[in-house]
Amino acid sequence: MPAYMISYDLRKVRNYDGLIKILRGWKCISPLKSLWLGTLTGPAGTIRDLLRAQMDSDDGLIVVELKPGADWALYKTNENAAAWLQANVTP
Repeated sequence: MPAYMISYDLRKVRNYDGLIKILRGWKCISPLKSLWLGTLTGPAGTIRDLLRAQMDSDDGLIVVELKPGADWALYKTNENAAAWLQANVTP
């Protein structure tokens, strides 16, 4: 399954509950506040649409597929981000 990076900006009313429930249900990890990594069935537009249903019209969202072999580096992240990237992005 493809690896994705998801980030969002909930601007006025910051109710993260529905969004976080979906991301955790998809077994995504959150290495930074408002940033998630997951192996998901895409495409990115479908993931965006499913998450957007939990957001207000003024919120922002980005979904990026992380291709195998993509370069990455970390600094002070939460959860097991390095292990996840090693397992899902590094060739």
